[in-house]
Amino acid sequence: MITYQIMTQEQVNKLKEIDRSEHIDLIYELQNGQIVEIIKNHECPNWDEELIEEIQERYLYELRNGGLSIGTFDGDTLVGFGVLAHQFRGPNQDQLQIDLMYVSNKYRRQGIGTQILNELKDEARNRGARYLYISSTETKSAVSFYKSHGSQITEETDIELFNKEPLDIHMINEL
Repeated sequence: MITYQIMTQEQVNKLKEIDRSEHIDLIYELQNGQIVEIIKNHECPNWDEELIEEIQERYLYELRNGGLSIGTFDGDTLVGFGVLAHQFRGPNQDQLQIDLMYVSNKYRRQGIGTQILNELKDEARNRGARYLYISSTETKSAVSFYKSHGSQITEETDIELFNKEPLDIHMINEL
């Protein structure tokens, strides 16, 4: 049975249960404010030790500082999660970032990502945000997901986030 719940710092090791692997046929690059398609044909593997450690550190940092994580479980197994960052951003300090969001490979396209996103949007609204800032991986699947939920390329890129992930597609979603 699929359930959703707020996750805790103590559940950090559950993140390893996510199967992030996917076939990537297309990525996007932002060139002069326009999205350009680039054909790829490779497999994105599951976590390696270095990447899962980085993800766990980001997860813990956000939760320790007031961020929120929503997890999706199939029984006791984590199959999806999203993290709403704690820090307000943007020129009007009215944006909260989705810092992390993953759904396990075999659970995609079942509404899990949509449910997580909607719960993070509700929480962001409750905290007073007017927008979600999304630094999306450049894959077709991720960008298409966020665009299908009303996100668009931001005209005011957050420099700190861009410097951390310059290949990402930086988007905004009005709440």
